[in-house]
Amino acid sequence: MDNLKKALTKLNIEFTDEQINQYEAYMNRILELNESINLTAITDRDEFVQKHYIDSLLCADYEEFLSATTIIDVGTGGGFPGIPLAIAFPDKEFVLMDSLNKRIKVIRNLCDEIGIGNVKAIHGRAEELARQKDLRESFDICVSRAVANMSTLSEYCIPFVKEGGAFIAYKGPDCDDEIAEASTAIERLGGGEVRIEYPKMENTGFEHTLVFLKKIKKTPKSYPRKAGTPSKNPIK
Repeated sequence: MDNLKKALTKLNIEFTDEQINQYEAYMNRILELNESINLTAITDRDEFVQKHYIDSLLCADYEEFLSATTIIDVGTGGGFPGIPLAIAFPDKEFVLMDSLNKRIKVIRNLCDEIGIGNVKAIHGRAEELARQKDLRESFDICVSRAVANMSTLSEYCIPFVKEGGAFIAYKGPDCDDEIAEASTAIERLGGGEVRIEYPKMENTGFEHTLVFLKKIKKTPKSYPRKAGTPSKNPIK
């Protein structure tokens, strides 16, 4: 876990031995359970640390994340980026959501087992959960490493964010065209200024672009559209 410790230090994140133990325990259990449930395509431990832990933590060096107290992770999969961030910042509250209930059950069980007390894991589709009063426009920021084009992802994620909050999307190194194509969707959903950051971290072997999108007005009640529509028919 030396690379993880170095990354945490570089990102100015204080950590304890207990937190490092939590990271190790979560990785061990995910890799163990992965034999029966598809949680990650990454099975090498060093690669796991680099591509799931360090990469997930890259947003933690920016003001939008540092000033947030409530965070939702949309399409969390095996718990990324939510779990690495939740372990590093036990004073913040996290909601992790995914459409596959098997994954959500794993996250709940592992949080109980390992003692990660600031995570609530919920099952459902973003299009439906974003219409619930207790979730809609309730979070300081939304983070997502989900694989979807920016227009579709914006419709999944922006409705969860409060006015004045932000959506942080983890994207590949070349996403300028994708973001430009999503400009209509972003504006229509209540998004404003878009900022692209290129965080650098040695020894990750994996590069993400972080897209920061500020929420400047309420999302119209007609969004998100019914389940399946954002992916089949993105806003243009």
